[in-house]
Amino acid sequence: MPHINKEQRVLYSGLISEILRTEILTKGDLEYIIYNVVKQFMATREERYGNLHEAVYACIHAGEEYKRVYLDKREDKAIKDNGEA
Repeated sequence: MPHINKEQRVLYSGLISEILRTEILTKGDLEYIIYNVVKQFMATREERYGNLHEAVYACIHAGEEYKRVYLDKREDKAIKDNGEA
């Protein structure tokens, strides 16, 4: 997943802080937030394949990063504890 530098992160720190103060109750709520962020991303771009592709794959890459950091560790622990399937 592409990481942004510290200077760019400052641009989004207020938005991220606001989201972190809000309990996201359901998967549907999370999807709603992500969907609207993608809509905002696309609001200033032409509806071309390349831009639509970037929007979709940014979501996929963020999900893959979350999986790499959190789910893969759990899977490794489960294999260590229980053996291979």
